[in-house]
Amino acid sequence: MALSHLNLLRPVLCRFLPSVVRTPLVTSSRVPSLPHASCPTVLPNYVRHYATKKSKAKAKGQTAKVNINAALVEDIISLEEVKEDMAAVLTTLKEDFSRNLSIRTSPGVLDHITVTTKDGKFPLNQLGQISMKSPQLLVVNMTGFPEVRNQTTDDSSMGLNPEVEGTIIRVPVPKVTREHRENLVKLAKQFSNKTKDSLRRVRTNAVTRVKKSKESVSEDTIHLVEKQIQQMADSYAADIDKQLATKTKELLG
Repeated sequence: MALSHLNLLRPVLCRFLPSVVRTPLVTSSRVPSLPHASCPTVLPNYVRHYATKKSKAKAKGQTAKVNINAALVEDIISLEEVKEDMAAVLTTLKEDFSRNLSIRTSPGVLDHITVTTKDGKFPLNQLGQISMKSPQLLVVNMTGFPEVRNQTTDDSSMGLNPEVEGTIIRVPVPKVTREHRENLVKLAKQFSNKTKDSLRRVRTNAVTRVKKSKESVSEDTIHLVEKQIQQMADSYAADIDKQLATKTKELLG
């Protein structure tokens, strides 16, 4: 009678027991098996996660970053000075972009045109009065220095072709055509490449100074400092790329 009732409860027990019993308990008593009372075996659902190619490539490309206390290596090199030199390179690029690569006409575009005199070179805006007659024409009055009106030099990389009429210099400004915009983008890339060259020189000079300390500093320390300098250079190189991307978007409209 008891076995009959137990068989009726078997489906309920089969659903309930696997969630409660984690490991079988070992006892000395033997429990007789019940006829047709065995429960189906419930296997745990194990899931193995495999790394994808993308995640492997990402992990491979990542390297541990170095963060050295500048005060601890100041006897080897001043990392702050290296950082300042790299920042100055980036600042120069920003100034070049602002000064030379504008699609808006203003008297300021002539600020860095130089004039050669017997006393040396001087910016055009110090020797003449610059005014804008129209969006496509700038005029420079050289009445105060008529002797140097034919000695202007375009250092702005804008391809300006001044026309001299007596003591007046007329500077036609190219129209903002698609071709002109694309030419400005090419100039932006040139400025960017020159800036990266300057950045590499700063990095190379810094690493050279560090290597001179090989006799007094361990190789591990030299390696860490060099890695720190490389990280700094990589960061500023990324900033240069961002500046170029922003300027390109601005120029193309």
